[in-house]
Parts: sequence; structure tokens; C-alpha cells
Amino acid sequence: MITEFVERLKKKLEDFEQYTVDVIYNRRQGNGVKFYGFILTILSYIFNFVVQFRLLLYKNRILHNQHLGCLVVVVGNLTVGGTGKTPVVEKFARSLHQQGRTVAILSRGYKSKKEPLLKKWWRLISHGEPTPPKIVSDGEKVLLDSNQAGDEPYMLAKNLPGVIVLVDKNRVKAGLFAIKNFGVDTLILDDGFQYLSLKENLHLLMVDKNDPFGNGNLLPRGILREPIKHLKRASYVFLTKSDGNKDQELEDLIHKHKPDAELIECTHRPKYLQEVNGDNRLELSELKGKKIGSLSGIATPESFENFLSNLGAEIKYNQRYLDHHRYTNSELKQFFEKAEEAKVEMVVTTEKDAVRIESDFKPNIPLYYMRVEVEIIKGFDDFQEAVARICFPKQKMRATRLPFDKKSLSNVS
Repeated sequence: MITEFVERLKKKLEDFEQYTVDVIYNRRQGNGVKFYGFILTILSYIFNFVVQFRLLLYKNRILHNQHLGCLVVVVGNLTVGGTGKTPVVEKFARSLHQQGRTVAILSRGYKSKKEPLLKKWWRLISHGEPTPPKIVSDGEKVLLDSNQAGDEPYMLAKNLPGVIVLVDKNRVKAGLFAIKNFGVDTLILDDGFQYLSLKENLHLLMVDKNDPFGNGNLLPRGILREPIKHLKRASYVFLTKSDGNKDQELEDLIHKHKPDAELIECTHRPKYLQEVNGDNRLELSELKGKKIGSLSGIATPESFENFLSNLGAEIKYNQRYLDHHRYTNSELKQFFEKAEEAKVEMVVTTEKDAVRIESDFKPNIPLYYMRVEVEIIKGFDDFQEAVARICFPKQKMRATRLPFDKKSLSNVS
């Protein structure tokens, strides 16, 4: 009875969240939608005031950020979801590790399993020791699953042997833990552009070239976490999901707020198909002419579906869920029944979705995820310099170039 109630409540909350997303992107019409949009606009102004006031407190040293005595690289964005940030974090962490740095990725673990509320209250009442960060990977093996760690931290841990991955909302505490217990000399803050409590050395800002700033409004009326003018805080701007064509209007907007901005364009390329919870791997050419089902719970499903269509697949059945949706076996069973009715030959999902599918689920149609990797297509020298700033001492920075070529850096394996 309680389980059913919780499931119904979760479904209603997801439906409401989807409704809000539709209002933001003007996918719905009607007087009720207009009124709700008006309410969201008022909340957006309040949110903007809070964001600006918080930044003002740090700027005037009323609130202080902490320096941990090691190099800190922040990778983040101005918007919520969908900028292709995780592959860049992976690429940067791998490059640093290959150059001999001891790297830890610090993540807040969005939608990871929380500490039980009663346990948390008891610890506060009894003045017990703070809960240590979750160790997703100690650099040698992956210790937590995606449910406990969160989607992105688990993916990063799985794909980055030799790199420590920690999850904690308090990134200062996580950073101190990484230094003390693993001897790290480099911290990468995943999704850390809005985290101001930790003093950074380098800010890498992701901007989705297809949908840079949404409708230009802040949350909850738009997708911005802070105003566009805060581009000025970035050290480098990565234009993600690029097709290689110049977008002068976007570049002018970025340079308006950050005249000296170093722009690095990158594209996300599909590499292969990997069986979910299995060992079979297929070439992308296998998609050509195939009738497939598409399953995704990501912020921008359109880009994933375009990959499938451009590779020659015919999408016969498509199901989208909200970003970070955690699938139940009953949901998946229902999806595969409908896919079978549509005479689908194969179901393809994203790597991020694949880690949310329970290992005991047995599909009645072959199920694969698409591995996508990031490649730099413009501004490679700037990326090389960004890595050099971290890998080499400041006094040697100008004279030093990294001992690998563009081809070797663009391969994420």
C-alpha cells in the first residue's frame, strides 16, 4: 500500500516536472499555461535576486571561499542539463592523469541515494562525526553503483581507471578528504560553476551550441542558473555539440561579456554500440536500415535521436523520460512489449540511461547503448594550453607544449 502510494506520488511529481519543462519551451497553449508561466516569471525574478546577492557576498568577502593548497579545475555551465559536460570532464581528467597528475573528480551526485533522514538527524543531535564523502572509485576499482553514486559519477568512475571519484554536496569537505586519503594534487569539480565555497584555478564553461541559453530567463521560467553576463567568470568557453559551422551571433554575445574569451569548439561523436549488461559490441554501421526502439531519459533527447536517424536507423518506437529518470523493471517491460508490437529489431539507449537499468533485467529484444565521445574541432591549441597550465609549473607554462598531437588527445578510449 505504502509502496504504491510512493510510486503514484513520484509519477505525479514527474508529470508536473514535465509540464513545467513544456511551459518553459512553449510546448503547451491555453490560459492556464499563461498563468503558470506568469507565476514562473515572478519566481525567476526572485531567483535572480538570490543569485546576484549570493555572488555579491563572495565578491565583498562577506562569505569566503577556501583554498585547499592544490590545483582546482571547475567544469560547469550556466544552464541546467544537456550541455555535454560529462564527456569533457572525462577527457580532461584522463589527459591530466596521463601527464602524471593525481586526479580526483568531486561531484555532488545529483539524484544519488541520500543518507536516511533519521540517521542524519541522530548524527546532528548527537554531534557525531560528519558523514565522509562517498567513494565511487578509489582509482583502482568502482565501489558504488549508479543508484548510490548518481549517473555521471558512476560513468566517470567506470571509464576512468586511475582517477578517484568522490560524491558529496560539500565539495570543500570532499576535497580535503581526497587530499588527506589519496594524496591528490588536482581536483576537478564536476558541475561546479555555481559552487563558490572552493577557490578555483581554472573555470571551464560549457555552452551547448544548439541551445546556448534557452529562452534567456533564469530558473524556473527558463533554464539559466545565473545571468548570461556571468560568462565573464570563465577561463575557457567550450562550445559543445558543434557541427563545425560558425555561429557569429553566439560568439559575439560571448565576447560581449567576456572579450578575451578563449573559445574551444567540440563535437560529440558516436563511436560504437555496446550491449547493456553484456559484452557484445557492434559497429555503428549495424544501425543502417534497422528498425529500432529509442529509449532515453536525458535533458536533450533530440540530439540522441538525431544520431540514430543520421546513422540510417528507422525509429519505429520512441519513449522519452525526464533527465535522470530511474527505470523500474515494470516500466522497461511495458516499453519492450510496445517495441515488440512495433516490430522493432533492436533497442538503443544512451550510456547515461544504461547505468540506470538494473542488471537483472532481461530484455526480449537486443538492448544496446551508444557510446559517444568528445572531439575538439576548433581551438585545439587553447585546450592544449589549458592542460599545460595544470600539468606544468607556472614559470614553465609559456615555454612548454604538451608531448602529444591533436589525434592522440581527441581519442577518448
